[in-house]
Amino acid sequence: MEIITISPKFQIVIPKAIRESLKLAPGQKVQAIAYENRIELIPQRPLKKMRGFLKGIDTDVPREADRL
Repeated sequence: MEIITISPKFQIVIPKAIRESLKLAPGQKVQAIAYENRIELIPQRPLKKMRGFLKGIDTDVPREADRL
């Protein structure tokens, strides 16, 4: 677990190990979400890069008769 300090201007630095593992780049957009008692940062990815990220998902789910 990494510890991050908030600057007087409320800025943070994402640790190098995390930046490298998530392949973050300077200028990249990150979505900030307040969830329960924490802050989650979610990198925004171009739609083209999202292609195939659900590969292998099971689409055979039971459906109600009116949803077919």
